[in-house]
Amino acid sequence: MDKLSGMDTSVIPLFLKSALIGLSIAAPVGPIGLLCIQRTLDHGPRVGLATGLGAAVADAMYGAIGAFGVTAVITLLTGARSALALGGALFLLWLAWSAWHGSDPKQAAAAKGGIRGWHAFGGTFLLTMSNPATILSFVAVFSSLAGGMATASPAWMIAGVFVGSAVWWFVLVGMVGRLRERLQTAHLRWIRRASALLLAAFAGYQLLTLI
Repeated sequence: MDKLSGMDTSVIPLFLKSALIGLSIAAPVGPIGLLCIQRTLDHGPRVGLATGLGAAVADAMYGAIGAFGVTAVITLLTGARSALALGGALFLLWLAWSAWHGSDPKQAAAAKGGIRGWHAFGGTFLLTMSNPATILSFVAVFSSLAGGMATASPAWMIAGVFVGSAVWWFVLVGMVGRLRERLQTAHLRWIRRASALLLAAFAGYQLLTLI
């Protein structure tokens, strides 16, 4: 125990390892990253960040399930993998359709009826929770970490995952937000349509895994 701060410094390595796990799972550009980029370009950094934080909270929830070893929940989620994957794929197809048929990016950002932050947060949260790969990766990794750090509070692992994931979304949105100011409307429109095609491709791949 650190007598000066009153904090158990033995949890710091666990927190950092968990943050690295959260960062490494969030960082690869998949459907969530693509959606975050597209929404940042279309609606601005605030909506883009809300999109990313929805994924970060979902990551933390899966971390909690793995850290606390909630067997009943793990069994339920793994048993529902096909249904979750199907729901996630259909949601991705709807997002792809919306991106393709949406209004011009800068008009969408200025419109009062544009996407709200809590809508962006909730949709990405549900999409991340429906990803079978996220379920399996967090359950496996966090069960291992929890076993190796039996005396530490699982809350440090959960906090670490959230912080690591959130850091990535802050960095990504910041970079894309700067790029957004330099792009013309025509460029943003082509990026939106390319994003729609990629989201549809991710949905198609997820559907193929169910066959």
